[in-house]
Amino acid sequence: MLTKEENNLLCRIEGDAPMGQLMRRHWTPVCLVEEVSEPDGAPVKATLFGEDLVVFRDTNGRVGVMDEYCPHRRVSLVFGRNEECGLRCLYHGWKMDVEGTIIEMVSEPAASNMASKMKHLAYRTIEWAGLVWAYMGPQDDIPPFTPPAWAPKAEVKVSIAKVLIPCNWAQILEGAIDSAHSSSLHSSDFVPARVGGAEANEKNWLRPSTDKAPRMQIDRTSYGFRYAALRRPLTNAASHDYVRSTVFVAPATALIPPNNLYNVANINVPMDDTHTAFYFIAWGNPATTPDTETWRKFLGARIGVDLDEKYVPLRNRENHFWQDRQAMKAGNFTGITGFPNQDIAMWVTMGPIADRSDDRLGASDLAIVEFRRIMLDAVRAFREGKPAIGTADLAIPSGTCAFQAIVPKTTDWRSFGASYVWSADEHDNLEPNYKTTA
Repeated sequence: MLTKEENNLLCRIEGDAPMGQLMRRHWTPVCLVEEVSEPDGAPVKATLFGEDLVVFRDTNGRVGVMDEYCPHRRVSLVFGRNEECGLRCLYHGWKMDVEGTIIEMVSEPAASNMASKMKHLAYRTIEWAGLVWAYMGPQDDIPPFTPPAWAPKAEVKVSIAKVLIPCNWAQILEGAIDSAHSSSLHSSDFVPARVGGAEANEKNWLRPSTDKAPRMQIDRTSYGFRYAALRRPLTNAASHDYVRSTVFVAPATALIPPNNLYNVANINVPMDDTHTAFYFIAWGNPATTPDTETWRKFLGARIGVDLDEKYVPLRNRENHFWQDRQAMKAGNFTGITGFPNQDIAMWVTMGPIADRSDDRLGASDLAIVEFRRIMLDAVRAFREGKPAIGTADLAIPSGTCAFQAIVPKTTDWRSFGASYVWSADEHDNLEPNYKTTA
């Protein structure tokens, strides 16, 4: 349990809230590259940390992320004209480039030097792994962009499903790092089988265990923590454990145990205190990682089928997330199609911000307890002037990854020689290749 004060400190990210300010010290996804793929195309609205933004790609292909509202009379620039390397406000024709420089004030006299005295709020951006990233911390001290652990090289294939969820980021993150729930909530999709490890096919993920009560162990790190859920395997249970090791990368990323074909991760971006942009990611070898549309179909996260054009789920609390009670009678555990949709139903029904002062945690909730403890310690330290968790020297080391394996009981999972599913060793000396507004 947390006190109400601790819960607010953990969850609230708008304005000067300490957790939001901590998160702003990390490069953060703003939107999918596909949303702004066209030079001079339609601008896109985004909201991060309670701040309304406009995202656009200019004539030369550079992406801008700016304050949504024109500095003149605070009209929304989402409706502006994207033309000739700038975004022009419809109201009086003021025009800003991707760096926030006001390049035209057509409503002002030709002799006016007003434009030279002003600059619109714009954030530094980078395109990497199918996402537009921005640094929304202090703009006079921008750290270099480091590729995330789930897309360490440009050669890695990345497929992303995006869903905008009407609840707080922390309850989504807790769901992502909670290994115990998958044996119940996802039991019709994560099917026990006599396989050598987790495997994927076009309908299910297979796993070699029926154990619904894993033993949890934690390894705290400078960037968050690693933990293991130890289960009885279907074979050699007397001498071996089935280990699923998840990595929490502060402030809001989870590296999820992979299957035999590709790696899995998610990142949870707070839009405001009660809405989150959830990105669910398959990544790895281009030959075995599903393409974007296949991935979204598998998850039940297709635009126009499962989501509207703004990535908002068509399944919601009012329509019971399209739950099929007849399917449940026939053996499906939840009656909800797509395992992220099963998660979303749980997260949303906790309320806009879960009340952690009234929950009761057990042995299987060790990772949840650790997440709360680490992030509260981190935000208090940040409030006292210490570096944000996971930044600079505290960042996640290269090569750190989630894993799953059947191992002898004498094996310590903390020192297990884990590697990505297809680590692309032949590319290890290649440098990242990304676009930036710098």
